[in-house]
Amino acid sequence: MIARILKKGEETITINQLMDQVKKNPQIAECGAIFSFEGIVRGTETDKNTVKMDLTTPDIEKTEGELKEIINDIKNKYGVIEIAVVHYIGEFQPADPLFLAVVAGAHRQETRSALNDVVERVKYELDFKKEEHTDGGTNIIMSGG
Repeated sequence: MIARILKKGEETITINQLMDQVKKNPQIAECGAIFSFEGIVRGTETDKNTVKMDLTTPDIEKTEGELKEIINDIKNKYGVIEIAVVHYIGEFQPADPLFLAVVAGAHRQETRSALNDVVERVKYELDFKKEEHTDGGTNIIMSGG
């Protein structure tokens, strides 16, 4: 399991590197599916353009611990072999990656469902604060937004 909250610029892990790490799991031969997700900063919405976004969490260690709990819950629920997640914090520009997730499992159905749960639970359960700086002002969005 990989569960990391990283400050942008201190260490960079790409989605391909994360997938390569998952493939090193000794049980990878039992897998028939690997799904990945790369969440990026959206630059344009209907009525605004994002100039930059600041993403913070008040306690990196606590948030990382909660991320590990989420991953363990999902591994147990779906029986997947491996889950790896990297979530960045810091200042971002449109199209910058913020959230990477890779799930490997025996079959596509449970593997895809596990990935969906990872994405949704991280978005709604972890303590992140987003400040979107747009051409129309600043919007603050707490976890779950």
